[in-house]
Amino acid sequence: ATTELRRFAKPQLDADSALLKVEVAGICGTDVKLYKNPPATRATQGPVIMGHENVGVIAEAGKKFKARHGLQEGDRVFVEHYVACFTCEWCRIGEYRHCEATDWRTNDDARRFGYTSAGNPGTLWGGFSEYMFLPWNAVLHKIPDTVTAEEAGLVMPLSNGIEWALLTAGVGYNDTVLIQGPGQQGLAQLVAARQAGASQIIVSGTTRDRARFELARELGADDVVDVLTENPREKIMDLTGGRGVDHVLDCTSRAGTAPVLLGVDVLKRREGTLLIQGELAAFPDFPVKLITEKAITIRSARGHSFHACELAVAQLASHRYPLEKLATHRYGIDQVDHALRVLAGETDEDAIHVSMMPELVGRPGGRVR
Repeated sequence: ATTELRRFAKPQLDADSALLKVEVAGICGTDVKLYKNPPATRATQGPVIMGHENVGVIAEAGKKFKARHGLQEGDRVFVEHYVACFTCEWCRIGEYRHCEATDWRTNDDARRFGYTSAGNPGTLWGGFSEYMFLPWNAVLHKIPDTVTAEEAGLVMPLSNGIEWALLTAGVGYNDTVLIQGPGQQGLAQLVAARQAGASQIIVSGTTRDRARFELARELGADDVVDVLTENPREKIMDLTGGRGVDHVLDCTSRAGTAPVLLGVDVLKRREGTLLIQGELAAFPDFPVKLITEKAITIRSARGHSFHACELAVAQLASHRYPLEKLATHRYGIDQVDHALRVLAGETDEDAIHVSMMPELVGRPGGRVR
């Protein structure tokens, strides 16, 4: 894909819609993947304004919209990327992330912030913009005054960490955990696991993750493992006294089958939990026999819930951990292409989380901490 700056007319608002003045749009690995291979659906035909981790201030809002969401102009909010129907079975039980109206993988006309063409009504469907359109069914979380806009830009990765580590994998008090990959998702799961009372947290990565290992320790990791210079299985088993870990959380990117195989190997003797991402289209020689013998439960990491987002906002507001250190780079919307390539690892910059900030247009971007 390629990027270019364009001007669009301000969308027409009715009583049940609003306009968000974008302050921060975070970039994550999903943006990198979709930038390289954009989804070919009817809803994405034409120019797409990317940006699905969006924080901003309500600039204009209709009367019904304000009543529905309990908001006023000037309120800062985090906007989830899901745009669901709120009438189907999934929406009625609060799991709107599974609603087909917002699932572009199964619905050719699905709506989702950051993945919807500007040719659709509302036009401004992404955060790489000065303003963004908010329909009645946008899912919003009010941000307290004690949390800055850039800190609020971390709600998405932190909510994923809470959803995946705590609500999906079930990490809890006195558990032992291996987190594979010290990127923004891995570090977010580290904070979630530490907050939940995990007794031992091990973070694995590669030699190039040295600075991330230091941050992991600052955020609460007990031990780190370099899988390139150490025998990861031997070290993990040694660190756990030969018992293995209760939970393995795979947060790696482009690492193939090795993290899952290591995870199966270092889980405790019986009934451990393996959390995996859907990176691999196929898995040759998947170790079904060993998984069955060890009674391993496999859970998938997918999206976040309303509850996880609220917990993420509360975690940021507590200032218990130096989470602001995850936001390592800032760029203006005129530097989108470069910012995506930075996060993809195509440059010599090591970015954990990139903040796209419209106010930086025309100004140099880059590392902030």
